[in-house]
Amino acid sequence: MGDAEEGPMPLAGATNEGSARAIRPSPNPLPKGEGSSDAEKRSIPPGEGSAGGRPVERRMRRWEEQRWLLDAVIGAAGLDWDQGRSRYLVHPCGLDAEPDFARARQRVRKFADISREFAQAAGRREALAQAALAEGRTVTAREHAFIASVLWGAAQWPIFENTPENIEYDERKVRCYETFMAQAPHPVRRVEIPFGNASLPAYLHLPRESQGRVPCVLTISGMDTFKEIATAMYGDKLLERGIARLCIDGPGQGECCTRGITVTATNHADAGRAAFEWLKGQPEIDPERLGLYGISMGSFWATQVAAAVPGLRGCAVAFVCHEPGMQTLFNTSSPTFKLRFMYMAGYEAEAEFDAFAATLSLEGLAERVTCPYLVIAGEDDELSPIEHTYRLLEQVRAPKQLVVYQGERHSLGGGLASQLGPNRNTLVADWFADRFAGRELRSERVYVDTSGVSHVTAL
Repeated sequence: MGDAEEGPMPLAGATNEGSARAIRPSPNPLPKGEGSSDAEKRSIPPGEGSAGGRPVERRMRRWEEQRWLLDAVIGAAGLDWDQGRSRYLVHPCGLDAEPDFARARQRVRKFADISREFAQAAGRREALAQAALAEGRTVTAREHAFIASVLWGAAQWPIFENTPENIEYDERKVRCYETFMAQAPHPVRRVEIPFGNASLPAYLHLPRESQGRVPCVLTISGMDTFKEIATAMYGDKLLERGIARLCIDGPGQGECCTRGITVTATNHADAGRAAFEWLKGQPEIDPERLGLYGISMGSFWATQVAAAVPGLRGCAVAFVCHEPGMQTLFNTSSPTFKLRFMYMAGYEAEAEFDAFAATLSLEGLAERVTCPYLVIAGEDDELSPIEHTYRLLEQVRAPKQLVVYQGERHSLGGGLASQLGPNRNTLVADWFADRFAGRELRSERVYVDTSGVSHVTAL
């Protein structure tokens, strides 16, 4: 996901054209201010955390005072108490992974259970992948390794500091994904995007059969996820339409956390610029047909990138985070969201983080988005109230489309509107195919009701 002479060399063994070798993430902390226009950047060096600073349990008041209540909620509501986590994690793996996630749903009864249960499941799948490789069963190894990688990433999520355990899980996640890449059903390679004095890890996925240069979509995932889940193991809807994908861990995401590359109020825009500059130098990619897709917190970052990078064919966002200051996300939802973002941004003091969070806003950026803009949202989004999305769209001057699913929450897929109405992934893939084909976009609002019927009005 070879590289052109303008681009960086991929890490050793990170292609599906050879045998799998271990990839060890380079702990390359980004010096404060590098690759970012935000002077508030703060980094927790890898290996520190509770041993080198304030204990995680005491960094956030609600986390410290309401931990018992969080455990009670998990005991009653289960693993997906805060969002449809197991649903979106199993999706790129396919149905074969459902037993792994069903077991986790059965066994998780408190917050401390989450990492342990996913790590056990990941270790089992990793062992199965190794056994399959030893027997020469490369397709079986591919499938076990992909699922193991996703499970290792899930095991990392509840760890909000760079402990040895977190770093080990991160390395095993990457090694398992490399095993998948060596046997993958489509061309994919690991790359490093230059970013200040460091680099951002990414995977470039290419369609199985393509002639000439192909369009590409840069994918920015959310705050709770990682690049390994961004492209489906089989039947990815963008790849199936002849569209390449660059899936990246931006600042504060995935491997960047263990490298000490923290997120600031603006440095995802810098990361987006770097990623698109790198893409334009790749021989397989058509530099005139580039798009951008952001999911959850990635919807915030993707909008920043779209405002900063001219010439894109389109920007699509889903599971939106559009509220200025993120008050609902950080202060009225599960305390895990805020505590994780404090880790991602390198803050140990809650008051300092609150001041930083107040600067997270798309105000003044929307009118600078010049490419077609697609928004997919749940009507009852509990993390970013829908009125903030309407307000943002009023400022977007480019052709725009809003798709709202009646009664749906932030993590689409749990309600009838998304189950019976247009498939969100299909909608996004077709939308990008139209943009790359040069088809005109009419500004409109699509309201999908709970019977799956779409009602279209002008926007």
